[in-house]
Amino acid sequence: MKNIKKLLGLMLVVSMVFVAAACGNGNTAEPAKPTEPTTEPTEKTEPAKGDGGEIYFLNFKPEIAEVYDKIAKDYEAESGVKVKVVTAAAGTYETTLKSEIAKSDAPTIFQINGPVGYNAWKDYILDVKDSKLYSYLTDKSLAVTDGEGVYGIPYVVEGYGIIYNDAIMKKYFALADKAVTISSTEEINNFATLKAVTEDMTAKKDQLGIKGVFASTSLAAGEHWRWQSHLANVPFFYEFKDNTAFENPILAGLASDEISFKYADNFKNIFDLYINNSVSKPTMLGSKTVSDSMAEFALGQAAMVQNGNWAWSQINEVEGNVVKADDIKYLPIYTGMAGEEKQGLAVGTENYFSINSKVSADKQQASIAFLEWLFSSDKGKAYVTNDLGFMAPFNTFKEDEKPADPLAKEVLNWMSKDGVSSVVWTFAAFPSEEFKNYFGDALLEYAQGSKTFDEVTTIVKDSWKSEKAK
Repeated sequence: MKNIKKLLGLMLVVSMVFVAAACGNGNTAEPAKPTEPTTEPTEKTEPAKGDGGEIYFLNFKPEIAEVYDKIAKDYEAESGVKVKVVTAAAGTYETTLKSEIAKSDAPTIFQINGPVGYNAWKDYILDVKDSKLYSYLTDKSLAVTDGEGVYGIPYVVEGYGIIYNDAIMKKYFALADKAVTISSTEEINNFATLKAVTEDMTAKKDQLGIKGVFASTSLAAGEHWRWQSHLANVPFFYEFKDNTAFENPILAGLASDEISFKYADNFKNIFDLYINNSVSKPTMLGSKTVSDSMAEFALGQAAMVQNGNWAWSQINEVEGNVVKADDIKYLPIYTGMAGEEKQGLAVGTENYFSINSKVSADKQQASIAFLEWLFSSDKGKAYVTNDLGFMAPFNTFKEDEKPADPLAKEVLNWMSKDGVSSVVWTFAAFPSEEFKNYFGDALLEYAQGSKTFDEVTTIVKDSWKSEKAK
């Protein structure tokens, strides 16, 4: 299982680094004058052979450097184009990129962390909207764009939503006395329908053999990240999306010194549904952990639980697990937003490929061709799935070429649905860990009955403002 708290912290740290790099120059970071990096990168290939004969990939992750070296050798053998792979030491990517991009033999492919990284490096990023690589994306809304241009291609994603046990749901829909007219979970596409199904299932939980529709809403200290980050992401995505002054909701959030918590009622809709139709009473949630919640789901005590694709290992490893892989499915987190019938899962990444706009056109096209080979050829895709371990968001991957775990497959399936758009991970713009803790603590007090939701809303708005001011 991925350490999600570590992931969230890393995303915020990276964002802060790029923001700092962007300050003082019209939000565009100037590269440093040619200097050697503080930490020497690891270079595994020969010097350049000539214009277009070699491309240069500056890798972000040391832990997969050896895999990229193997990929480079195979690609050269197949195409005749040498791929120089340079891997920045851990924690030095931005410093290394500043140094390397100022050299005459600059990286032709580098990585940005999303719209914040684009804002810092936009003078060095090529528009790839006409590339096959962009056309391969199953959800083009995930790309980093500016106007009509496309400047960052996500190459590995994670997603979260409401996980459900289809065996329990089918048992409910087979009931002769069910109170809803729909006949399958696939027909749930908005909050009103989800609420009707949930409340009827609660009334019939003894017939279904469950203790509650939803697993416990974990609100123990340090265990409420699913609500103050993941669930909160949904209303804030829509609030920041409403700010048309920004191309991307993450940038809108980073620029917001204050928030209105415009969609607080939508947050309350789904949060109330969780805590009032749960395995545990609301007053008991302060002692519940994520592990408790996942165990309840794995043991068949609950039909649904909110979590990400990393949760399959938790479910599968619970002793006595009764949930079959084929019964693991996803629903988006519906909150009552207008038009949410077209809303998908919350999908995000901090990993995007960009092409250097300052190198020759030959090198640019050769770099794009390499990435297209990596994500469309049989050999390249095998490396991506089996060696790099990526959940790649491209339509070039056949069903048997995708990751084996059911939640990863579900995320990719949702991303490929026609007319459905993923919810961007805007929690990267949240001002601090303390802000999230204030939010989570207030939710616990609300669940226990010692605070009204209006008071929770005030705490969220005030703590955002105070944390931003710091």
